Amino acid sequence: MERVLASREFEAVIAGYGRTQTLAALRASLDDWRRDARAGRASVDALGDAALARTVDAALAKRAQSNVRSVFNLTGTVLHTNLGRALLPDEAVQAVAEVLTRQANVEFDLDTGARGDRDDLISGLICELTGAEGATVVEQHNAAAMLLTLSALASRKEVIVSRGELVEIGGAFRIPDIMSRAGAKLREVGTTNRTHLKDYEDAIGPKAALLMKVHCSNYAVTGFTKEVSLAELAPLAKARALPLAVDLGSGTLVDLVQWGLPREATVRETAAAGADLVTFSGDKLLGGPQAGLIVGRRDLVAKIKKHPLKRALRVGKLTLASLEAVLRLYRAPETLHERLTTLRFLTRPTDAMRIAAKRTRPALQRMAGDAYAVTAEPMFSQIGSGALPVDVLPSYGLAVRMASGKRPGGQLTASRGGCANCRGR
Repeated sequence: MERVLASREFEAVIAGYGRTQTLAALRASLDDWRRDARAGRASVDALGDAALARTVDAALAKRAQSNVRSVFNLTGTVLHTNLGRALLPDEAVQAVAEVLTRQANVEFDLDTGARGDRDDLISGLICELTGAEGATVVEQHNAAAMLLTLSALASRKEVIVSRGELVEIGGAFRIPDIMSRAGAKLREVGTTNRTHLKDYEDAIGPKAALLMKVHCSNYAVTGFTKEVSLAELAPLAKARALPLAVDLGSGTLVDLVQWGLPREATVRETAAAGADLVTFSGDKLLGGPQAGLIVGRRDLVAKIKKHPLKRALRVGKLTLASLEAVLRLYRAPETLHERLTTLRFLTRPTDAMRIAAKRTRPALQRMAGDAYAVTAEPMFSQIGSGALPVDVLPSYGLAVRMASGKRPGGQLTASRGGCANCRGR
């Protein structure tokens, strides 16, 4: 072992990976050779210094490769949960790099010189953009925001929700399960397809703590349906002195119609329509980092922030820095579609996707081989992550079929999302 490690062939390997890793990989390689030798498959040539160096170097290179890798998003879904959802704009990337390499005033008030509240760094900006009185942010996602809200306001009490809004989001997370973990008791009203205002009225009792509406993520109920609107439900909540919370899911901050996209209620509109609290995600239509946001009445937000679970879910400096940078882009709505990566992908011209698909086609054809035919064709994309589940967007992509003309094997859309490492170009 020492002779091999001291050989000229291993100098570069040790320089690249260090002696400890190289020694461990060499031992593993020799163990493999011994097993092959006992099975009659080994070659003496594999024990040469050069051969061993190549084997060890290849093993260490594979081991050093990151498990988190850049991929091409050719799914036709812009905000793809399995591919990391929203890509951050350059402003957010620079903000994260800054706080990664320097100390930051995460919980330090620069004006008073005293300890500060990390929410204060960003809550004012959130309130400015949503029209809410108060705001707080939690790590992970909207489900965490809902968990905290329910734990703080409805523990051991009833939360009244329409049966048609008891959704299951990705990964088999269900609204009833989140309520249960928060210590709240679910009170279902109405039926799967029809719920009336009287259903809510009849369900309100002494144990009721909260009325809740939930955005129908990933599906739509059509046909003989009836939903109680926020405008109808808000007066009832006020008359019965019950907070009204809305789980908005994706939580867009701007009207997407101005860019030719499907209509989606904004956070500001939801709050103005009578919601006392609104929870939504940071990494979906908002186009920021993974986080959960809670906005609404000042007194309710203050109560939520005092709950012990808030400490466990508080955001770190990376989320604060990137979210603030993304939110600042919304102050200039006239340039938002150019600077916010998610919106730039959603508004990407069809001609640009057609050109990208035709440019990519030869490379995919070479990889597919002569057995398949790859063609660039018009298709449709979807926003993804539960946003506007039944709406599609004109797109362009690559179709892969058997060259023999048999049943198609599938298709890949060039997608408004482009590729994960080409920044939409």
